[in-house]
Amino acid sequence: MQNSPRACLFYWGANNSAILGEGDDLQLVLNRKSGSGVKSKRAFLFGSFQVLLKLVPGNSAGTVTTYYVSSSGGAHDEIDFEFLGNTSGQPYTIHTNIYTQGNGTREQQFRPWFDPTADFHNYTIHWNPTEVVWYIDNVPIRVFRNYNKEGIAYPDKQGMRAYSSLWNADSWATQGGRVKIDWTAAPFIARYRNFRARACKWDGPVSINRCASNTTANWWTSPAYSKLSSAQLGKMKWVSDNYMIYNYCTDTKRFNGQVPPECFKAQF
Repeated sequence: MQNSPRACLFYWGANNSAILGEGDDLQLVLNRKSGSGVKSKRAFLFGSFQVLLKLVPGNSAGTVTTYYVSSSGGAHDEIDFEFLGNTSGQPYTIHTNIYTQGNGTREQQFRPWFDPTADFHNYTIHWNPTEVVWYIDNVPIRVFRNYNKEGIAYPDKQGMRAYSSLWNADSWATQGGRVKIDWTAAPFIARYRNFRARACKWDGPVSINRCASNTTANWWTSPAYSKLSSAQLGKMKWVSDNYMIYNYCTDTKRFNGQVPPECFKAQF
């Protein structure tokens, strides 16, 4: 297990950020000069990555706060939470995506069923050889299963670091870029606590089999984590029915009528 912040380092905007308290309370700051970001010192292959996050309050239009895991290079893998800001009184957009070998056209978006600026909420990426699950406060909101054997790419051969950032994305983030950042409201601050990586350390290609092997130490390979329970499926359906606002699998116009093949597969 790795804990923040000893396990993390600033890769951008260190002068714009602060580590408070006992060292487990991170503030990322965006102002006119710069945004900011941190990443884990290590890369991992499979496991659970969780953080407590309190988003930018008030008029956050044009800002994007992120929490994701990613490898590097053009053919990278990545699993995303992105939080697209909005004007005061309007809800955030929770933007999720998964990249495999550089392809990331798999967006699903949700509205929060809570105020993500009023308190800290738990955001978890659970990633194992069978599936990726995105959780908010232990509620699964999305699943992407491994259908590699059917020719659908899955992230299982590249170690990924965990990243968090806050940046200016007003060219696209809010209403397609029509609403810009109000710099009179700066600085914008996102707060993170208790980052935890309960995950398999990446030591190069030798880790591909080691991290996927079904052993007691590799708890994420347990059958209990191979699919959602019926109760979890019910929670995910509740989120999908009430709070999903975009699903790439139903955007036939975008794909000229040929949606990606995983859209025809069960995701549980």
